[in-house]
Amino acid sequence: MRSRIWIPCAIALSFALGMVVQSARGSRSEKDEPRVTGIGGFFFKAQNPAKLAEWYRVHLDIVLAPAGKGENAPQFSMFEWREKDHPDRLGLTVWSIFPADTKYFEPSKGSFMMNFRVANLDRVLGQLRQEGVKVDDKIDDESNGRFGWVMDPEGNRIELWEPKGQ
Repeated sequence: MRSRIWIPCAIALSFALGMVVQSARGSRSEKDEPRVTGIGGFFFKAQNPAKLAEWYRVHLDIVLAPAGKGENAPQFSMFEWREKDHPDRLGLTVWSIFPADTKYFEPSKGSFMMNFRVANLDRVLGQLRQEGVKVDDKIDDESNGRFGWVMDPEGNRIELWEPKGQ
């Protein structure tokens, strides 16, 4: 008679413990997931983006393309690489020169802005909000992915990028 009661109790206990362990694993893995998975780009201001782009082309073989029309349009180059854990996936790091009077970095007064790759933009922005970080309410959803912005304690604007297909 005791074995009849013991077996269902053991099964129920095993099931309950399994659920607790699985639940702990789920919450721990999300907490332990890295917020930033890489550098998506580096953007900086220049008095004459076209002239500076030419200097980088001549002296460092970095070929930049205009990101718009006009002599003072932002210039950019994309460096391609492969993801370590997914070598079939192509990754990009954008390097870009913006005009000195760009509004894109605002409200920062800094001369540069970092772009970091993230796997889950909504999760990262939510975590940062909970920690009291200044998070821009605006989120852009574009052909290259989703973008959000935060400010560091020194007033530097940081762009967070969740590439398409993450």
